[in-house]
Amino acid sequence: MTILVTGATGTVGRLVVEELVRAGRQVRALTRDLSRASALLPAGVEVVAGDLADPDSLVRAFDGVTAAHLITFAGDDYAPLKRGDEIVELAVKAGVRKVSVLGGRADGPLEQALVATDIEWTLLNPVEFMSNTLRWWAGSVQAHGVVREPFGDRLSALVHEADIAAVAAAVLTGEGHGGRTYTLTGPEALTTRQKVRVLAEATGLDITFTELTEQEARAEWRSHGMGEETIEFLVRALGDTPEVGYTVVPTVEQVTGRPARPFAQWAAEHAAAFRP
Repeated sequence: MTILVTGATGTVGRLVVEELVRAGRQVRALTRDLSRASALLPAGVEVVAGDLADPDSLVRAFDGVTAAHLITFAGDDYAPLKRGDEIVELAVKAGVRKVSVLGGRADGPLEQALVATDIEWTLLNPVEFMSNTLRWWAGSVQAHGVVREPFGDRLSALVHEADIAAVAAAVLTGEGHGGRTYTLTGPEALTTRQKVRVLAEATGLDITFTELTEQEARAEWRSHGMGEETIEFLVRALGDTPEVGYTVVPTVEQVTGRPARPFAQWAAEHAAAFRP
């Protein structure tokens, strides 16, 4: 009963591996970079090399697998999979019976291919990851004690990446989740200003929030090498966050039996990464 975890050295993937190992499951971890696996994954996990962008590289990974955690993008640029149907074909041939799909969209090519099979699928749609805070803020907080962002009053029901992983593991090892789409949020909706205050308390730092205008934000993002398509996405997502992005739902607790982790907990866990 081997479970394949794709993106196994990623932010969520490595936590899915940990959850499954704790549950006593046999895990096969797929990664594009074998050199990262030993540092990030539990001892004893079977690790195989493969690239979701190249389904031909995945034949060995799927051999003997009964369930799989799939992601819908490949590469560091998070580009959507173009050959998702071929990945599903491999899963069917291998006898996979159950999958969780992170970032699953009902109209995605991989998801549409899954629907046409007998595989029991569950789509996981997290809102903003708490871990984005580390990606976007750590450098400026370390160097200058400041967070520079637009839309300071924007609300987000951001979710802890460990809760996403816990839901994925519960789906893969439990029953009653087939054919469902789960929106995943944290237990509260916070504004950007509130997030800064929570992070300041957790780190013990005097963190200043500087609210950028949209044009200032665009210029800053360009200076960091972002492409125009990414910038336009951020302006839309941050400037006009859809209701689903700030509406708290109880899915994490309903699926895992544990309350969703608050941002204060995430900030305390990662406080050292923000300190000079």
